[in-house]
Amino acid sequence: MLLEVRDLHVEFRTRDGVAKAVDGVDCAVDAGETLAVLGESGSGKSVTAQAVMGILDTPPGRITGGEVLFRGRDLLKLKEEERRRVRGAEMAMIFQDALSSLNPVLPVGDQLGEMFVVHRGMSRKAARAKAVELMDRVRIPAARERVGQYPHQFSGGMRQRIMIAMALALEPALIIADEPTTALDVTVQAQVMELLAELRREYRMGLVLITHDLGVVADVADRIAVMYAGRIVETAPVHDLYKAPAHPYTRGLLDSVPRLDLKGRELRAIKGLPPNLTAVPPGCAFHPRCPLARDVCRTDVPPLYEVTGTDAARGSACHFWRECLDG
Repeated sequence: MLLEVRDLHVEFRTRDGVAKAVDGVDCAVDAGETLAVLGESGSGKSVTAQAVMGILDTPPGRITGGEVLFRGRDLLKLKEEERRRVRGAEMAMIFQDALSSLNPVLPVGDQLGEMFVVHRGMSRKAARAKAVELMDRVRIPAARERVGQYPHQFSGGMRQRIMIAMALALEPALIIADEPTTALDVTVQAQVMELLAELRREYRMGLVLITHDLGVVADVADRIAVMYAGRIVETAPVHDLYKAPAHPYTRGLLDSVPRLDLKGRELRAIKGLPPNLTAVPPGCAFHPRCPLARDVCRTDVPPLYEVTGTDAARGSACHFWRECLDG
């Protein structure tokens, strides 16, 4: 297994109390595989990614437990200098806001080339040539002429391609893409996702795709992990999850996605709001919004039950997953 996250816990100490942003997350991704992590804003997706990458702001955040095994090594036990050697060279991250992630006063070619200067010891001239190659690879037109331009001179979709090129620079084994299609129009979203899928196949790298948009991952992901209030509430192969979700939260997310075959019908939204992470309700955190909630849901935290009766390995943190699976 390329990456294994075991029982990860991340807390933020705030004036209102301790927010358990990540509360016992387990997930894994192998080489050549895409794992999509889904959930509403505030569910813990990005914090999990930052903890894996070792870029969590500390304070106020801190990892209070768990393991992050990358190629068998627990990254949480490495010294910062060792962790820096892993970042970029072995695992990389694509951030959701390309404009704020790129330095506005440096040409994009210098920012791409810096990876080769720092990690490979290349000259500036050789690094610039590699930057042009990368820009060509992610299909930026006239790369040789545009390598000296600044981020504001590129469109949103082109800036995101530059971020992808930066992540690919040292050919890492794992890429974490945090909302890579945010603020892009639908056509550009499709192009970016197609590019990521193509590069994953070409380099046989693992890809963790973080998003709140179920439509984005349908044709790209192999498996899906759904997060709610810092916990994973369902895991399944992508087609099995779309066909028959085994958790009421997943079903609610799917019901809120517009579908061409249901044209004219009213979309069903999930009632209420995600819980305050400093005061998560007892029992199942989703029970105040859940149509299947019963007394046991208000008192007992559901484990990630093994979903039986299906060909693929699946899990659901719902006491009544059978009822949900049956629809």
